[in-house]
Amino acid sequence: MKKWNLDHLLTSFDSPEFQSTLIEIEALIEKMTTFATTAFQNTENALEKCKEFFIMSEELSTKMMKTGAFCQLTLSVDTMNEDARKYGNKMQQLGAKTTKTATLFSKWVPTIENLQELINQDPILKETEYYLNRIVEGSKYLLSDKEEIIIAKMQSTSSTAWGQLQGELTSNLKVDYDGKTITLSEVRNLSSDPNPEIRKNAYFAELASYPKIAPSIAYAMNGVKGEVNTICELRGFSSPLAQAVYQSRMNESTLDALLGAMRDYLPHFHQFLNRKAELLGHTNGLPYYDVFAPLGESKKSFEIDEAMNYIFKNFKTFSPGLENLARRAYDEEWIDFTPRAGKRGGAFCSNLHAIQESRILTNFNGSFGNVITLAHELGHAYHGDQIFAERLLNSRYTMPVAETASTFCETIVKNAALKDAERDEKIFLLDQSLTGSTQVIVDILSRFIFESEVFDKRKSTPLNERMLNELMIKAQKEAYGTSLNPEFLMPYAWLNKPHYYRGGLSFYNFPYAFGLLFAKGIYAEFIKQGDAFVNQVNLLLRKTGQMSVEDVALLVGIDVTSKEFWNSSLDVIVAEIDLFLELTNK
Repeated sequence: MKKWNLDHLLTSFDSPEFQSTLIEIEALIEKMTTFATTAFQNTENALEKCKEFFIMSEELSTKMMKTGAFCQLTLSVDTMNEDARKYGNKMQQLGAKTTKTATLFSKWVPTIENLQELINQDPILKETEYYLNRIVEGSKYLLSDKEEIIIAKMQSTSSTAWGQLQGELTSNLKVDYDGKTITLSEVRNLSSDPNPEIRKNAYFAELASYPKIAPSIAYAMNGVKGEVNTICELRGFSSPLAQAVYQSRMNESTLDALLGAMRDYLPHFHQFLNRKAELLGHTNGLPYYDVFAPLGESKKSFEIDEAMNYIFKNFKTFSPGLENLARRAYDEEWIDFTPRAGKRGGAFCSNLHAIQESRILTNFNGSFGNVITLAHELGHAYHGDQIFAERLLNSRYTMPVAETASTFCETIVKNAALKDAERDEKIFLLDQSLTGSTQVIVDILSRFIFESEVFDKRKSTPLNERMLNELMIKAQKEAYGTSLNPEFLMPYAWLNKPHYYRGGLSFYNFPYAFGLLFAKGIYAEFIKQGDAFVNQVNLLLRKTGQMSVEDVALLVGIDVTSKEFWNSSLDVIVAEIDLFLELTNK
């Protein structure tokens, strides 16, 4: 069981460094609050005030990132850790104390009449030009100082707490399977087992376990979505989706083009699912318990070392820099690999600018799909490694571009594996790839539809477990059509995804589709241009914190407002579907 090492962040909650950093954070917050209260009364010496504020802000952010990340990462692998919860709550309270300073600065910047002139004459302000202009643009959504402080404090005991509840309940849920008790992550991993009886029994065991926690998590869903609806209305956003688009630094036309292309191409994905159902002996569409069933034959079952070596070899086909980053992540113990009681499910990567490193959580079980997950999360780490070269104020990128490097790295590994495979192995790899793409296009669309409905209905009524299940089934039927068996869907798909329970980040679904198709387009350009394109990709990743989504894409010659671009990326997947259909044609 290989676990990550957090010592480069902090060693323990009672260490002198952790405790002294907390004291330093409180002192810095007090210092910044005093500074902001007096300095932002007028715009005299605005240039020097901006620079001084930036220095303090980045120092504070660095310290808060170290302590906050240590709490969250510890909690993610040990959800009952009392110190992690206690100090995590402490960090939320300290974060709320920074709201007044941030609000004063955000209201002050737009009052600087010669802001562009100051930006043009000073290298630090020029470097942070996009950051400053976003503050000016976003000032229309700010509330009064008092209201902003109240919201920040209330969120720590509302949406944040609801999200923690969802994480704790799902991480510690006991699932009765085959005469023993296992974790939710372990039973969900069985969805890709080669044995059809194991997959089916695991599906029913998973379904049977959810009612134990569903009423509580339904309350969490209502709490989070109700809060977001209220705050969006107060700020003047037309909807939570409008807020998500704004936070994503993208235009509505870009999202419309993306979603329109996804809907247009659904029949191709339905073809894939129907053929998969046919191959598995089903006659009324594919039951949900066989969505992840492996097809074809692969002799590949990976130990952790084997999986990483496979990734190293294939990452090298893009660049030595990508391979070296993956080796560093493994050698320096950035990765927590295997499932265990108290560890949250799924996978994520946390980029830690404060120490110029990342940490990756997976629930690895040796399957090829888990190798792809590792490649995906290492892609996030590669994105982080590129953006660590930028100053902290320019390092915060948005949801859609967040999935670009990760999906690009998935594509590298999948394509490399597919290239030299024999027929049965090729079918296996195509199935794995297309199952992933189907999740990111079709299932993500169902989740987008579901979340839209939840936000809308939450305005007038709380939603109980039954209502949420019904909305999820309805959304799945709309996205999947008749390609899934309506008798065997996944009504509780709302319960196990932490993405729904983040008050500050709604609609964390469409960015996955954006990332997949954007990465497909970038990969196609890499194949055309070769090594010369690597530096352009690295530049794109570095600039994701300093540009809109549309402008970042233009760095590599892509127009994401055009439906034609999304169609061309989807055509790459359709070519895989056509090959799969050809190889499996009886």
